[in-house]
Amino acid sequence: MSVPFLPPHDYRFPDPGRALRETEGLVGVSADLDAGRLLSAYRAGVFPWFAEGGLFYWFAVSPRAVLLPERLHVGRSLAKTLRNKAYRVTANRCFQRVIAACASRPRPHQDGTWIAPEFQTAYARLHALGHAHSFECFFPDGAGRLRLAGGFYGVQIGRVFYGESMFADAPDASKTAFACAVPYLAGCGLALIDCQQDTEHLRRFGSHTVDFAAFQTALRDLNGQPLRREIGCGTVAENLCAGMEEAV
Repeated sequence: MSVPFLPPHDYRFPDPGRALRETEGLVGVSADLDAGRLLSAYRAGVFPWFAEGGLFYWFAVSPRAVLLPERLHVGRSLAKTLRNKAYRVTANRCFQRVIAACASRPRPHQDGTWIAPEFQTAYARLHALGHAHSFECFFPDGAGRLRLAGGFYGVQIGRVFYGESMFADAPDASKTAFACAVPYLAGCGLALIDCQQDTEHLRRFGSHTVDFAAFQTALRDLNGQPLRREIGCGTVAENLCAGMEEAV
């Protein structure tokens, strides 16, 4: 099977199920990465994995790792951090800093980053449209001032949050952001978090896998449902020591 080229301004995607059977999940290739293409892709269970030679490669994966917010598991060690360490977790305070940090951190078994400047620009547009969100974790530095220590970002359509990438510059920073963000998202009305890849890290939080057909069924149901409240911008959770100073 040849891989389809996706023409500009036509945001329809070929059947991802066929791509999973015949091209190892590669659904199509495009020369654009605009907001319409991205939103159409996520609704179909497709995401851009990397760029090469000025083209963007769109994939689906099966089985798909997902997390139901009500099944979030916080282990003993992280629960202790949440009780005893000074931190603040925020939403959408510094989206571009978070995605830039995710792009700059080395990843095991990866040469470079898939979050090229074109990806950062495209997701910043989605953020401006209210469809991409970041969660930030601030930990105190040596002087007792809160500094950005970790976080993650993703795309939200209806009651689904599609996680994309995270980073940590301090132990437990991204975990703290995630553990605090999931209940917050549930309170906003989120019903499903797409984790994409099945990893031990996410399994510890309670993720599980579903086949792609079941994942698509959930998307068709949930993408069109509105949130109870907007995700917004501001503090999500905090456990701060007296006298802690803030420095974003």
